[in-house]
Amino acid sequence: MTTEKDFASRLIRWHKKNGRHDLPWQNTTDPYRVWLSEIMLQQTQVATVIPYYLRFLERFPQLADLAAAPVEDVMAMWSGLGYYARARNLHAAARAVTDQHNGIFPHDPALIAQLPGIGRSTANSIATFCFGVHAPILDGNVKRVLCRACGIEGFPGSGAVEKRLWALATELMPARHGTIYNQAQMDLGAMVCTRTKPRCEACPLADICVARATGRTAELPQAKPRRDIPQRHATLLVLQDGNRVLLETRPPVGIWGGLLSLPELPAGTDAREWAERRFACRVLAVEPAPTLVHAFSHFRLHIAPLRLRVNPGNAVMEQGWQWLALTETASAALPAPIRRILEEAQASGNRPLLSRKR
Repeated sequence: MTTEKDFASRLIRWHKKNGRHDLPWQNTTDPYRVWLSEIMLQQTQVATVIPYYLRFLERFPQLADLAAAPVEDVMAMWSGLGYYARARNLHAAARAVTDQHNGIFPHDPALIAQLPGIGRSTANSIATFCFGVHAPILDGNVKRVLCRACGIEGFPGSGAVEKRLWALATELMPARHGTIYNQAQMDLGAMVCTRTKPRCEACPLADICVARATGRTAELPQAKPRRDIPQRHATLLVLQDGNRVLLETRPPVGIWGGLLSLPELPAGTDAREWAERRFACRVLAVEPAPTLVHAFSHFRLHIAPLRLRVNPGNAVMEQGWQWLALTETASAALPAPIRRILEEAQASGNRPLLSRKR
């Protein structure tokens, strides 16, 4: 195997000429901005993250602004980025820094890792880029580079393989220039040693890469063992009163936790009868809307929306429910599939729905 010095020096030289140097969260040692980028970049591409990152900082320019904001405002700014537990943890961590660390972001990776939503690699990354701490990282890009360059077998998400990768990452960490080295690993994985179609001819590790030498770049790192993806089905009701739609605030944990969503029709029940009984309204018309499929990390959800034109009368809404104008949903904290359903409802306007008899 190549030595630590050779491995690191190759990456550092490559990064100076070919790495990324002008991303919005680079060229700063502000832990709030680095931390925000690290969280947003988890399982999300750079091109997708950049506009969210900039809008988020415009709304919450400092950690104190994030900590002081209602969680509903945070969720609204995160809407559409997915993996919403990240936003809830981000808000909780900002409050933890405020309450437990007097608003000063901790420098010790062990303390950073105790904050909600921050694991070992993210903590080390923040400590390295912001405070010059000597600490290895192991995000998805780094795992891929190490698995290919060093010929590591097995799924990198498994406990045994991840333990081995941490040991390797620690061993290869250079004594100097740790910040540049860590950035170089991430950049190489994102730009050259990509998941598909890696550009081995442009890689500074090409002549020492085990995967390339053995013709296994397509096999390493090994994929997660396949299993059948569960399929779930739900009927969601778009209850419209003119230009208003009825929305509920989801529980703080679970699917779409803390976001606004549409009421779900219990299986085997009649939409008209259930809506009238549940919300004390009068249903004037019912019509199916286009169906859609939304993929979560562990299952696929098949959503069948039903549009119900209703007259709510004088019914008092329970806590957690609200009527919201369709024109205001663009800035609301909505999951992506709910936003699509409401965009379709808004595009349909007030065209007559097909009334259904009881």
